[in-house]
Amino acid sequence: MKVEAGFVSLTEVTDPTEHRSYNEWHQLDHLPEQLTLAGIAWGQRWVSTPACRAARAVSTAPFDDVHYLPLYLLAPPLDATLEDFQLLARDLSARGRFHRHRRTALTGAFEVVGTRASPRLRLSDAAVPYRPHLGIHVRLDEVVDPHDGWFTTEHLPALVALEGVAGAWAFRRGPVAGGGAGQCVTVTWLAAPPLDVVAAIASLPDPPAGLVRPLLDGPFASIEPHRWAWFDERVADL
Repeated sequence: MKVEAGFVSLTEVTDPTEHRSYNEWHQLDHLPEQLTLAGIAWGQRWVSTPACRAARAVSTAPFDDVHYLPLYLLAPPLDATLEDFQLLARDLSARGRFHRHRRTALTGAFEVVGTRASPRLRLSDAAVPYRPHLGIHVRLDEVVDPHDGWFTTEHLPALVALEGVAGAWAFRRGPVAGGGAGQCVTVTWLAAPPLDVVAAIASLPDPPAGLVRPLLDGPFASIEPHRWAWFDERVADL
């Protein structure tokens, strides 16, 4: 199935006692329903554990408090896929099947502008998201020049050359809410534990001066069913 865009959310759980409830809802109820839609090619969600959050290279407001990142890959026709996606969300919400203790710092559809698999793997670029992995590294940038090719021609090849990286995709959207700049999300799928790859990713060359304003840059871990205890110690301290 061809993929045209990714629907990205950066989500904060606003009540620290609600993480288990949120994870149970999303992993066992919400995500399975999304995957029934004809235009959803794939979907998954990752967690910024306390250790992942501490390892962020960049974390600006309002992304400081983000705990989770869901990503859905969208197939054409994109307008119809997004309409079905939104109709399902409204229907589930009307039936009381939506989690209320959450806030999104970013949400929306981003066009796929670049895909790369590691040259060490027998894998097509398009297959990267479907390969089992241990987590992702995410970079969110405000992009001054929406036509610059740095992310696709320089950054993605540099990422996939690193040990522990299975592949990377770049997603982009134009100015939102009347702003003058677009945004780019780079998702790097990891074959090694996310914290083991942070230093190597941080060592890569920066983009040309003035091209981007980094908003978030850090690792997210894969989520195993029913293993949602990352924030329990903090709840116990309340």
